[in-house]
Amino acid sequence: MIKTPLLTLLASLAFSQGAFALGVSFDRQGDLAAFARSSGIPPAVPGLSPSAPADTAPGFCVFNANNGAAMAGREVLKTAAQENNVLCVGESHDQLNDHLAQLEALKVLNEVRGSNVVVGFEMLNMTLQPVLDEYASGKITEAEFLKKAGWQKEWGFDFNLYKPLFDFIREKKLGALALNLPKKVVSNIAKLGLDGLSQEDRKYLPADLQVTANAQYIAYIRESFQGHMADMFKFENYLAAMSAWNETMGARMADFINANPGYSGLVVAGSGHVIFNAGIPASIQARAPGAKVASFFMQGSEACPSTFPEADLGLADYAWYVRHTGPEKKFQFIPLLP
Repeated sequence: MIKTPLLTLLASLAFSQGAFALGVSFDRQGDLAAFARSSGIPPAVPGLSPSAPADTAPGFCVFNANNGAAMAGREVLKTAAQENNVLCVGESHDQLNDHLAQLEALKVLNEVRGSNVVVGFEMLNMTLQPVLDEYASGKITEAEFLKKAGWQKEWGFDFNLYKPLFDFIREKKLGALALNLPKKVVSNIAKLGLDGLSQEDRKYLPADLQVTANAQYIAYIRESFQGHMADMFKFENYLAAMSAWNETMGARMADFINANPGYSGLVVAGSGHVIFNAGIPASIQARAPGAKVASFFMQGSEACPSTFPEADLGLADYAWYVRHTGPEKKFQFIPLLP
């Protein structure tokens, strides 16, 4: 089932997707449309995916990725929200249904935890936190936010994909965090290594940054390194860049959770930052030892699997299967190089 795409330094580490299990097949559009309406999930945003029906919902099909057990629909989100401080819900950046699934996770988190919820976004680097604060609190308009944040240059994917998440944050007066490193820092680590960074770049890194030792994740990163990447960077620098990327995002969320007892968090990031619990989830757990973290790996699927695919075991705590629309893209490029 899983097709692990090769990623490059310019790739977003976004992966295939996920969905919702109410016993409906993903190709039964009428059932999915009814579920969308009953759950308050907005319809697909016009123009984003011409091949997708306008009222397609993501579905709800979740398995425990550690033992392959099918989970009871929306209840798995409620249980995860009740038992964990942080939910890490991955995405493939250009897939609307992944973002609708993230929205459902946020709605459930809000139901369970109230307004003491903060949403962390990979899409924005930490220097944009003041702009994000202004937008989340309603002090500036969407147009002003997009301009001040430089959304198109900073991220590049259609803001309409993320708009339902931001609208919900503003409506419910929730918190929002800009998680990412500035792109130039990731680029410089890949080129120069951690030891080659300037003092200016170092100020963005979290204390006690650890280069991952997770064997599965290292093998996964090494796979992406093959070919022309090997001519551009040393592998140890490439791995350090990926680790710094993950560590920074995890540290940003962990620092907030540590400083705000009683709060819970939702991490919105590419599934490659969640895979094997080796990226953001591991960083949060190491930096906020009292926190409990649940991870959801999003998988693209035309229908809910009748049995859990053995190849998907261990991808995260949960594997969430979602209909993907439009042609699958092998890479999802984000301009990391300044």
